[in-house]
Amino acid sequence: MEETTLPASEEQELYEHHRITADPRQALIRLDKFLFDRLPNTSRNRIQVAARAGNVRVNDAPEKPSYKVKPGDVISIVLPYPVREVELVPENIPLKVLFEDDHVIVIDKQAGLVVHPGHGNWTGTLVNALLFHFGQLPSAPGQPTPRPGLVHRLDKDTSGVMVVGKTEEALTHLARQFFDRTSDRRYAALVWGDFEVDEGTIEGHIGRSPRDRTVQHVFAEGEQGKPAITHWRVLERFRYVTLVECKLETGRTHQIRVHMAWQRHPLFNDADYGGDRILKGTVFTKYRQFVENCFELCPRQALHARTLAFDHPVTGERLSFESPLPADMTAVVERWRTYTAARPLEEEDTGPPEAGS
Repeated sequence: MEETTLPASEEQELYEHHRITADPRQALIRLDKFLFDRLPNTSRNRIQVAARAGNVRVNDAPEKPSYKVKPGDVISIVLPYPVREVELVPENIPLKVLFEDDHVIVIDKQAGLVVHPGHGNWTGTLVNALLFHFGQLPSAPGQPTPRPGLVHRLDKDTSGVMVVGKTEEALTHLARQFFDRTSDRRYAALVWGDFEVDEGTIEGHIGRSPRDRTVQHVFAEGEQGKPAITHWRVLERFRYVTLVECKLETGRTHQIRVHMAWQRHPLFNDADYGGDRILKGTVFTKYRQFVENCFELCPRQALHARTLAFDHPVTGERLSFESPLPADMTAVVERWRTYTAARPLEEEDTGPPEAGS
C-alpha cells in the first residue's frame, strides 16, 4: 500500500489531503473501514461525513462509505483540520457579520484580529469571538453550540471577508471547494511602484525563508516550497504606488505579500517584506513627510480581502460577498490620489532605488 499525506500546515487553507493506493492483494472492505484503519486520529463518522460531501474519491470518482475497496484502487480524501478544544475560550469581541445561517457564517474581519489561537496569541482571536457569538444564538433544546470550523485564514493585519463552517458537514464541503479551487477570492492591495502592463500572473514556489523562519520566501526554480499562483490587475495608478486586485489560485502563507515583494512591488507599509520604507519617489522632505503620514494612517500592510464567492454547502447556491476598503486603506488611497493629481511628472526617479535592487 502506498500512502501520501499532503498537509496544508504551510498554507492559509486549513485542510489535509491523503492519497492511498490499495495493495494488489487487498481484500474487499468497506471504504470507510479501509480509511479508518489507515488514518490516525480520524473517526469513522468524520470519514463518512467527508464521503457524503463528495470528499472521498476512488479512482477520481466520488464514492459512498459502503463502497468496497478493490486491489489497486487509488483513494483520496480531503478533511478539514479539527479545532483543538483546549484552546477554545469564548470572548466577547465585536464581529461584523455579513451572512449567517445554520451552516455557515461570513464575517468581515478587522485588521489586528488574529484568526486562530496559537503561539503568542492564545486569546483575543476570531475563534474566541465566534465561540462567544455562537453561544448567544438561540438554539433548539438539546442541540450543541456550533463550533467554528476554519478552512482558510487571513493574516492578523489583513482585513476582509472570511467564511467559517458551523457544522462538520459544512466544514467538510467548504474544505473541498478550497482544495478544488472552486471558491473565488479577490484582494485589494496597495503596492509600491508602477507596472508596465495592466495585468499579469505571478508563479513561484513559496516556503519558509531559510534565513528568517518568521517570513516566507519565493523559490523561483521550484526546488523548494509549494506551488503558488497569484493573478493581478491594476485598479488605479498613482505613479509611486499602485492599487491592484489580486486573485488567488492557491493560498500559501503570506502569498500576495511575498509574491509582490519578489516582483519588486512590496505592499505599502508591509514591515515583514520591506514595504515600510520609501521605495519610489523624490528625495524632497515634503514627500518623505507625506509618505510617513500615510504610514501612520495605515499602520499595517495595505491588504484587504475584498470579495469571496463559494457554493453554499447545503443548498448549492452560489454566494458572493464584498467588503469595501476599510477606513485606513481608503484614507491612504485618497491621499495618494490627491497628491499625484496635483503634481505633474517631475523628478520622481531621483529618490532611493527600487525595492530589491
